[in-house]
Amino acid sequence: MTESRSPRKGRGRHSVSLTRFIVLVPALGMLLGAVTLTIVGAIEVYQTVVSAFDGHAEAKDFVIAFVEIADVFLLAVVLFIIAIGLYELFIDEIPGLPEWLVFDSLDDLKSQLIGVVVVVLGVFFLGRALHGDNALNLLYLGGGIAAVTAALSLFLRAKH
Repeated sequence: MTESRSPRKGRGRHSVSLTRFIVLVPALGMLLGAVTLTIVGAIEVYQTVVSAFDGHAEAKDFVIAFVEIADVFLLAVVLFIIAIGLYELFIDEIPGLPEWLVFDSLDDLKSQLIGVVVVVLGVFFLGRALHGDNALNLLYLGGGIAAVTAALSLFLRAKH
């Protein structure tokens, strides 16, 4: 009787292990998003550089434009890290990655993402400040970003 159960059990485990490949969908989606944002950022860089030589804008406008472009590239990096992390955690190792892109657990991926998210929030705040938002809006935005950053820091500290 135990012999008849063993082949079924083996097939069941194999079927379940194949479900990990479902994670290819979000991993590829995040990679496609990262590539798309990188292309969009590159186009914005090109347009900003071309407009710089037209001589119609002030230096402050270019600073704001490049801070916003940095935000786009940072978001592309976030999506890339998610894609790499999902692939490594659920599918297979990727040889040749730097140590900071090697994920052994979902907590490793979350920790890496939290660091990048804090930088993205800082760049976003800088962009709003350079745009000249009114002081009260900047205060509320800065307070909200500080609260999120503090919560994420506490989350990381509790995990380690």
